[in-house]
Amino acid sequence: MTTRPKLRQLEALKSVVDHGTMTRAAQSLEISQPAVSRLLADLSGELGFTLLERKDGRLVPTQEARYILPDITRVLEVLKNITDTSQNLNDRTAGHLSVACLPGFATSHLPAVVTDFLRTRTDVTITLEPDRPERILEWIIGEQYDCGITDGFDGHPAIDSTTLDIRTVCIFPKGHRFAQLKKVEPEHLDQERFIHTRRDSRFYRALSDVFHKASVAPKHVVEARQFTAACELVALGVGVSVVSEIDARTYQDRLEFRPFAPSIPHKVSLVRPTHKLPSRITLDFMEAFKASLNDFVA
Repeated sequence: MTTRPKLRQLEALKSVVDHGTMTRAAQSLEISQPAVSRLLADLSGELGFTLLERKDGRLVPTQEARYILPDITRVLEVLKNITDTSQNLNDRTAGHLSVACLPGFATSHLPAVVTDFLRTRTDVTITLEPDRPERILEWIIGEQYDCGITDGFDGHPAIDSTTLDIRTVCIFPKGHRFAQLKKVEPEHLDQERFIHTRRDSRFYRALSDVFHKASVAPKHVVEARQFTAACELVALGVGVSVVSEIDARTYQDRLEFRPFAPSIPHKVSLVRPTHKLPSRITLDFMEAFKASLNDFVA
């Protein structure tokens, strides 16, 4: 055999074996009966043996054809799977997405976004990898993840980003005196037991500037790297804090919150590798995530 069998020839043989006649095979393949005969003759010539014999009015495979039929069936099934998967990818219903994110998002806002995203995408799989902002940026620059959710991003030539300003609020335990206020201002926090984010963060520096200008000095009792940890501590009565409204609403059954003035937005950046062509699933997910923040944008 000097040439390889063609896909249409294999389909013709499988169809005749399944239907027993050239006529029915031709109808199934939506081609003429002479076309089926020609495909089988060419395939027989290329393989070097007879493929079919007539028995009781039906065409049945020869012993040699029976031997290769399982392989032909597997080839056709693989090609069908490739076609179906390609269609699913074009329809954005299949594929894999890897997302690096801040630990707080992994346990608060993001699960609901992922749930909604997968509801109509039954064949899509997602990897969520939480870590600190520095590591997330390393992964995105190295093209190890499709996209990332981080904060404090100042730009990088290997990263494409969209940054959103998220409203922040003052959170406090249920029954706290702040519940009588319409909004919490810096002077209300003077000498108040305060839970704050990490000292090297942009958000902490902005908040500290506000306290300094207002000449107030909260009692810093806990430094928590993530807003979710601050929410948990506030819910347990350790103190008060200023956090993203996204996280505050996640804990609204266990604590209370009010707008904080002046406004100090928390910047959330959605990032992806600049030099890696994003899949349609990646772009759809990024749009879904941005849309999920619409109610929290400052």
